[in-house]
Amino acid sequence: MAKKVSATLKTGAGRTFSKCIKMIKSDKSGAYQFKEEIVHNDHVKDFFSKK
Repeated sequence: MAKKVSATLKTGAGRTFSKCIKMIKSDKSGAYQFKEEIVHNDHVKDFFSKK
């Protein structure tokens, strides 16, 4: 499924979107979790700045 998302983002109107992956440390166990989202290029900094 990841191949399809990547291929879609590379062509046409998909170039205005980016797939962002952020690593978040859990408060309870101390383990790391990953949060993935497809956001518009204008909102990439907002995605990484919010907690």
